[in-house]
Amino acid sequence: MSAIPGAVDRPAHRDPNVLRWLGAYGSSMIGDAVYFIALSWAAARTGSAGQAGLVLAISAVPRALLMLYGGVIADRLGPRRVVIGSDAVRFAVILVAAGVLLAAQPGIWFLAVIALVFGAVDAVFMPAVGALPPRITGPSQLARVQGLRGLAARIALVTGGPVGGFAVALGGSAAAFAVAAALFAVSLVLLFAVRVRELAPDGKAGSADAEGGQPEAGQLRAGLRYIRHHKVLLPLIIAMGITELGFSGPANIGLVLLADERGWGASGMGLTIAGFGVGAGAASLLLAVRGRLPRPGLLRGVAEIGGAVALVAIAFAPSVALAAVAGLFVGLLAGLSGALSGALLQTQSDPAYIGRVTSVYMLLALGLAPLCYPVTGAAIGIWGSRPVFAASACLIVVGSLIGLASRSLRTAELPQPKAPAVSEAEGARVPEGAHEPEGAREPQGAPEANTPVAAARSAG
Repeated sequence: MSAIPGAVDRPAHRDPNVLRWLGAYGSSMIGDAVYFIALSWAAARTGSAGQAGLVLAISAVPRALLMLYGGVIADRLGPRRVVIGSDAVRFAVILVAAGVLLAAQPGIWFLAVIALVFGAVDAVFMPAVGALPPRITGPSQLARVQGLRGLAARIALVTGGPVGGFAVALGGSAAAFAVAAALFAVSLVLLFAVRVRELAPDGKAGSADAEGGQPEAGQLRAGLRYIRHHKVLLPLIIAMGITELGFSGPANIGLVLLADERGWGASGMGLTIAGFGVGAGAASLLLAVRGRLPRPGLLRGVAEIGGAVALVAIAFAPSVALAAVAGLFVGLLAGLSGALSGALLQTQSDPAYIGRVTSVYMLLALGLAPLCYPVTGAAIGIWGSRPVFAASACLIVVGSLIGLASRSLRTAELPQPKAPAVSEAEGARVPEGAHEPEGAREPQGAPEANTPVAAARSAG
């Protein structure tokens, strides 16, 4: 495993190491989009509409059941090793799928097995991806990394569909699976070139747990106890989970049903979604350029409330154009809040627990939030779009107020970039990469503290 010096706080957008990781992440995200199109097309051509829907939904089962244990694995083995391993498994599975579809006509059961395996690997991959950024850059750059990651996700969303569609048109599902495998291979090559820092866990956080001294169930319980007693992480994760529940239904199935109800058609829905994408991209770009915003704990809550107001405005907009403008503000404010929340999640977590902390949020966002889709759809069918959008906005406000009610979260800050240190005796600049004296470091990672674990993250 390659290592990087611990004290470097190089701007993330100028750091080749971060850019290699960003390229790997973007390639993997595009591969995910192409894989989903290939699986959808193959399932639709192989089985009935109900069977195709089951194949597409079945991967969520192992993802939800195994997500928390995926965080344990990321903490035990290290996120870089887990990300590389899971990407390698995805590459192999998709390559096998391409070969089988090229050589034969397998039944729907084969596609179901592929979806199950992919979902299980995702349960390990996602927490590890969330735990990796603190090991590739300095603490003060994590907000900028979140912005860059958001930009990569937007690019993947825009390019993945056309790439997958072109591959299917050119050579069917087998060709699309092969393209997805090639993208995972590119991601693997870049990940092998990424250098990481080893983060020293705080002794109070449980060094035996970090060293794998407990079984998986014990490590999972230790991670949940850590979150429960942390004055910043507990309200942050609760607030993020509740607001995700509020946003997910209206922002997905809700927009489709709203466009149909108002007679806007597919073009109106697409324009509103495009506004959302532009706003989210602008939020990511802002953080990628600025790198740090003041009072992030307060700003994230205020942005969520603003996003809730904009969400209601979509449902009450008298025209498609105004709905698209409201969608832009939803994307801008929700994207800003999400990126700041992600940066706080990483800077506040002790390195020994960051995989498990990430897995808890991922379970709420990707495992439980999609359950809102059928509830939102049924509610709109009964009461219409406006009351449901308004109720969802109220849920978002409740989550935001829970976060704002916590003084520890409201006053939480992201680390400042490190200024060049000067030796008092010599008046000379301390060489880059030199370590501070042990006694000069701040206390690290105590669950009841409201200070980021910057010193632990910069350990070489």
